[in-house]
Amino acid sequence: MASAPSALVARDPLFTAVDAPAFTARHLARLVGGTLAAVRVPGFLGPAECRAVTGALDRLPTAPYDPGRVPTPVLRFGPALNDYRLPGGVLDADRYRADADAARAAWDRAAIRPDPVARALDRIGAAWGSAVVPAAIGGRPAFGGTLREINAGLLTHYDDINREFPDGLFDQDVIAQLAFNLYVSVASGGGATTVWRHRWEPADEGRREAYGYRPGAVEGYQRVDLPPHLGDALLFDPAHFHAVEPNRGAGRRVAFAFFLGVTTRGRLVVWS
Repeated sequence: MASAPSALVARDPLFTAVDAPAFTARHLARLVGGTLAAVRVPGFLGPAECRAVTGALDRLPTAPYDPGRVPTPVLRFGPALNDYRLPGGVLDADRYRADADAARAAWDRAAIRPDPVARALDRIGAAWGSAVVPAAIGGRPAFGGTLREINAGLLTHYDDINREFPDGLFDQDVIAQLAFNLYVSVASGGGATTVWRHRWEPADEGRREAYGYRPGAVEGYQRVDLPPHLGDALLFDPAHFHAVEPNRGAGRRVAFAFFLGVTTRGRLVVWS
């Protein structure tokens, strides 16, 4: 869990990752405040629960990302807002709402038990002290809780709803964003998430590659490497550049994912 050593990197002693038996409000506050890199809860789901979930995944309609936008193959279920972003940071609202409604109906039909998304939101809400509610767009709930199978890795990138939609998107005002992942299947090796202590700067655009950035964008920056383990849950700040390495062994890397936003009223909202 320690950051990779390098004599060239000036060390921030607070940019570390911790394991904990459960997420706490303090964890979320430290992630938002930039005094923690990541929090991992081992065994958030037990092995039998992970087997039950993965055994039911064929009941969900999955599809690959457009390879023109995401060059590494990724299979997913559920709409992500960024896939519906038009030039200028505007949402293709009609298409998004139709796909979100269809995904909710498909999720209900699949009746996956235990429900990994509901369990995660319940536990995080209990830790925060108030229920997590969907982010709203024009009075309608955003979809939260995508499923992604990432075996060939992801490019270095960042996620920031306020940069992606700079004129605002949600009915709630979001001032901070966290990323959640819950691993229900892992390969025998590889598949680690790496988080760098670096946020987007204008100069990074010179290193653009598809939806992400070439490795030079994070060269020399402090990092933490977070290998996936079956049943683990992970929270980190996705405004930090991050990437997923390819699998290096047999098996599938499958995770449920969503974003959490902290609003100006101190509430937690969810979307994907």
